[in-house]
Amino acid sequence: MADRSHLDLARESLRELVQDQRIPPEVRASLVEDYRQVEAMLEKLEQGHIHIAVFGRVSVGKSALLNALLGEERFSTSPLHGETKASAMGRWEEYHTGGVYLVDTPGLNEVRGDERERLAHEVAARSDLVLFVVDGDLTETEIRALRILVGDQRPIVLVFNKIDRYTRDERDQILASLRLHTQGYIEPGNIVRISARPAEHPVILVDTDGRETETLRRSEPDMAALKQRLWELLEAEGETLAALNASLFAGNLSDKVGKRILEVKRGLGARLIRTYCITKGVSVALNPIPVVDLLAAAVVDAGMVVHLSRLYGLALSRAEAGTLVKTIATQMALLMGTVWGINLLSSALKLGTGGLSTLVTGTAQGAIAYYATYVVGQAAEVYLAHGKSWGEAGPKLVIRDILDGINRDSILAQAKSDIAGRLKSA
Repeated sequence: MADRSHLDLARESLRELVQDQRIPPEVRASLVEDYRQVEAMLEKLEQGHIHIAVFGRVSVGKSALLNALLGEERFSTSPLHGETKASAMGRWEEYHTGGVYLVDTPGLNEVRGDERERLAHEVAARSDLVLFVVDGDLTETEIRALRILVGDQRPIVLVFNKIDRYTRDERDQILASLRLHTQGYIEPGNIVRISARPAEHPVILVDTDGRETETLRRSEPDMAALKQRLWELLEAEGETLAALNASLFAGNLSDKVGKRILEVKRGLGARLIRTYCITKGVSVALNPIPVVDLLAAAVVDAGMVVHLSRLYGLALSRAEAGTLVKTIATQMALLMGTVWGINLLSSALKLGTGGLSTLVTGTAQGAIAYYATYVVGQAAEVYLAHGKSWGEAGPKLVIRDILDGINRDSILAQAKSDIAGRLKSA
C-alpha cells in the first residue's frame, strides 16, 4: 500500500477548502453541491473507500460486467437503450481490504456532445479508477471520451468485453488495434479481455429414453483477466488512487472557487464603478467644467480606485490610487488625442437630453465625465485582478484594449439615463 502521507495531504487539501473563511458567502452558496462532494470525499478517505466507475457506450455490457464482479444480478442488463438513468453503486465483497465500490453510469451515447463531455468529466471527478468498457474496436466517440478522462488524469483500465463473440484471430486483431489507438496514454497491461455475460448457445440434451431436446445455455462469465488486474492495482496503488483523486478534485474545485470569487468581485466592482460614474456625472452636470479639464477631477476616481482595491484584497493608499488614476488618464489622453473630449461631447449631444432641455450642455458633459470614470474603473480592475500589475503588455496596451472593447455610444446613452434618473429623483 502507498505511504499514508498521500492520504494525509489529500485530506488536508480538502479540509482547507471546506474551512477557508476567505471565501465569500455568495461563492460558497453557488458551489454548495461541490462542497457537498468535498464532504463526501473526506468521508470516503477516512473510511478507506475506493470507487471504481464503469464507463462506456450503451449495450457494451457495463451492467453485466458489474454483475459478474459482484456475483449477483444487482444491475439491470436490459437490451433497451437508456436503462441506466443515473449512477448506481455496489460493494465488491471479493476484495476485502477497505471498501471497494463499483459504480454504474449512463451510456456514453445516451447524451449529446456537450452533455457527453460533461458526463465524462463527472465520472472522472467522482472515481478513483475508471473501467472503460468496449465491445470491439474504438469508435470516434469512445476515443474522444477516453481523451477527456486521460486529460483529467484518471487511471483507466480498458476492458474489451464480449470476446466470446469473436474468433481467436478477430480478438487478436481488435486487441492490437486497441493498443495502437491508446498508445501513449493507456498502458498495454491495463487493456484486458473478458466475457461478462456470454451469449447463449444451443445445447442438445438427451434423456434416459434417448430422446433429444434442444435448449439454450449460457457459459460462466470469463472475468479472470479483469479481476487479476484490479487486485494488482488495488494492492499496489489503492490508497494512492484515492489520494490522487481527492487531490485532483481539491485542485479543480480550488480553480472553480477562484473563478467564482473573481466573478463575484467583478459583479460587485461593476456596481461600485457605476455608483462612482453616476456621482461624478451628476456633479459635472450640475456644475459643468471645461471639457479639457474633465480628467483633472480625479478625486472621485481616486476614491473609486481605493474602494476597488479593498474589494480585491489589495488595498491602495489614497496617494497610490491617485498615481494609478494619473497613469490611466495619461494613457487615455495619449490614445484618444487632445480632441477626445470634443468628439465625446458631440456624441453625447446627439443622444438627446432625456427631457432635461435646460441642462443640455451640462448633462452632455456629465455623460463624458461618467464615461471617463467608467474607463478608469475598468482599467483599475484589470490592474488589481493581476495583483497590482499591468502584466507584460503595460498600461498602454491594456487601456487600448479596454477602449476598443467599449461601445462608446452605448455607455454614453447609459450615462445620460443614469444622470437623468438621479437628477429627477433629487
